[in-house]
Amino acid sequence: MVRNIVVLGGNSHPALVESVCNILALPPCQRILTKFSSGESRCEIQDSVRGKDVYIIQTGFGGNGSRLNDHFMDLCIMISACKTGSARRVTAVLPLFPYSRQPDLPYKKSGAPLYNKPASTDNGSRKDYTFESVPVTPGPGVPRSAGLTNGNVPDLSSRFSRAALANGSTSPVKQNGDHPANGVNGGHRSTGSYTTHDYENLTHAYAFEAKPGYKQWVAQAGTLIANLLTCAGADHVITMDLHDPQVQGFFDVPVDNLYGRPLLKRYIQTYIRNYKDAVIISPDAGGAKRATAIADGLGIEFALIHKERRPTKITDRQNASMMLVGNVADRVCILIDDLLDTGNTITRAAKLLKKEGATTIYAMVTHGVFSGDAINRVKASAIDKIIVTNSVPQDEHKQALGDRLEVLDISAIFAEAIRRVHHGESISVLFNYD
Repeated sequence: MVRNIVVLGGNSHPALVESVCNILALPPCQRILTKFSSGESRCEIQDSVRGKDVYIIQTGFGGNGSRLNDHFMDLCIMISACKTGSARRVTAVLPLFPYSRQPDLPYKKSGAPLYNKPASTDNGSRKDYTFESVPVTPGPGVPRSAGLTNGNVPDLSSRFSRAALANGSTSPVKQNGDHPANGVNGGHRSTGSYTTHDYENLTHAYAFEAKPGYKQWVAQAGTLIANLLTCAGADHVITMDLHDPQVQGFFDVPVDNLYGRPLLKRYIQTYIRNYKDAVIISPDAGGAKRATAIADGLGIEFALIHKERRPTKITDRQNASMMLVGNVADRVCILIDDLLDTGNTITRAAKLLKKEGATTIYAMVTHGVFSGDAINRVKASAIDKIIVTNSVPQDEHKQALGDRLEVLDISAIFAEAIRRVHHGESISVLFNYD
């Protein structure tokens, strides 16, 4: 039994709190965590935390995002309550770190997708998911993108010239020397009104890179979340598989980013037959390092799906084409990613792999959020098996997907991390997944 330690659980994942406490042979700290009728949170710590090492477990999940902000506010209030109660040290344990995957519009169209209500057909039923790439994935006899057919690339410089954008015109500039800079009309420049930010008139297919400047502002919440936790009194943060490891740099307190790779590797070795002949796939370039680490550790091949984004207007959703780099014909494919949110990327990747001849497709992700219409999207996809961890509650997802969903338990990893941090031991052994 670990002494002089308190494990305090929030409302986001009670099952994980109970499992961690059972492994550590500790009773969970008694507390009251409810809401007043006005919606304000009420927190009362009923056990003494004076001079003790407190670990507060609260994952960044609210059931399709409905209560995520409430859970985070509860976490900050619990941290502050423990510090007020003279706790020696308070550690925030967040298996899924909230706000680590935010879009950075208008500077680059990526990040967490927004949830749009699925369209319906005339009879009220939901439309089938097609998972099509737009433009479609290049193949034999298929042009790579609109306007770039047969390798004949037009003069892009002429199309991007300022004169071509005058008065909203997108026609190319004539090449007979009548460019305004060449002294047309007696050396006078054209007086047409134009702007480099004219997205309303910029309709041609060659506007690959938008330059919105400071026309709109999108909040970057990573630094704010770090400041809220530290200002509330957190002395240490433990999390798992950050979407962007650079989030650790937002904190002035130590951050331990645990890995879910040992569980994923063990599952591959135990439950996938002839896994040495399989192929590890990264559904996008951002997860290539994560997937190659598993592929190198298992000594199997690696392939990559390249997703190319080509925005035309800052207000439009992006078109993206997906191209496979590698050979997956007649082989088992294992998609590796850190988070399954709406499931758009990983289901489209599975469709591409099936089209390229994959026999069986596994999707292995650390955080199975399944927000929006992800469940229906996964049901309609080519994925044969999805493996996730219980970093967020999976009971409802398990009921919806049945045997198609496999849940791996991470409570032992966090219990061991808590024990080692409490005793001042190194937790490097938790990173040695090889």
